Amino acid sequence: QVQLVESGGGLVQAGGSLRLSCAASGRMLSNYGMGWFRQAPGKEREFVGSVNWLAGRIYYADSVKGRFAISRDNAKNTMYLQMNNLKPEDTAVYYCAAKLIWRAPTEGYDYWGQGTQVTVSS
Repeated sequence: QVQLVESGGGLVQAGGSLRLSCAASGRMLSNYGMGWFRQAPGKEREFVGSVNWLAGRIYYADSVKGRFAISRDNAKNTMYLQMNNLKPEDTAVYYCAAKLIWRAPTEGYDYWGQGTQVTVSS
């Protein structure tokens, strides 16, 4: 079992940056596949990026590739999403997620955080 808590969301102007955090408790992040998803008002939840820590592979949605980066701090058992060159279309609630069994980058997540709001003004 793992509990996930996101933080770091807020209001930023287009072109700005934010760093989201996903703090885990209960088990070490390195035992899990981890992902970031987002959901904008009136839209379905969409994949942002994910990481298979054991394989050392990171995946990103095309819409964020080159602008967003996933990293972690093992000592803090925390995953981060660094978001640069933000655009108004990045506005959404961002969620982190975790899973024990890795099948695909975009699905199969068992645990979810409560989400953090990111708003990008034009």
